[in-house]
Amino acid sequence: MTRSYLPGVFAMAAVVVASNILVQFLFGQWLTWGAFTYPIAFLVTDITNRVYGTGPARKVVFAGFIVGVICSLIGTQIVGEFGPLVTLRIAIGSGLAFLTAQLLDVSIFAALRNGAWWRAPLASTLIGASVDTALFFSIAFSATLTWIEPGNDVSWAGEMLPILGSGPVAPLWVSLAVADWGVKIGLALLALVPFRLIVGRLLRKEATAG
Repeated sequence: MTRSYLPGVFAMAAVVVASNILVQFLFGQWLTWGAFTYPIAFLVTDITNRVYGTGPARKVVFAGFIVGVICSLIGTQIVGEFGPLVTLRIAIGSGLAFLTAQLLDVSIFAALRNGAWWRAPLASTLIGASVDTALFFSIAFSATLTWIEPGNDVSWAGEMLPILGSGPVAPLWVSLAVADWGVKIGLALLALVPFRLIVGRLLRKEATAG
């Protein structure tokens, strides 16, 4: 059984690496391509949780966290047009958001495990994704947390603009967070299909192997 969930570890590592690369490329005005790959991490966690349990799911999460830390360390050494690709605030925000949200996902999923098949993955992902977005964007860009890295100028993120170009006026980073959250929620709904299919296949495989 221990070896069985190793593909989940590799899948999580692949998602984290891909997201760290794709976040460097813009998609429209409010998003990066990484916004479309990162939510897959919740799918990987939920599949592992459903098939192998909370213990293996947490191990998959911690594996993803370690890979994320390594990616952040590499990113701090790569200097782009506006400085290092990964700043201290982004590194802290990314790591803390990932670990908190994913472990919360595991706990919520476990609490709802015995309900309808869709309830645990949907609720855990919706709540986890919301916490992830709130933590990352506030830590990385909020003006109230400039003390984390005083030398990092994120004043651009505080420019007051209508949310997503048409809503109430708020700092730019709020629009980025709202757009990111919207993608996560949309993908959480779509992910129910592969969740159902992959879980069914893995459970049949486990039953046959057992």
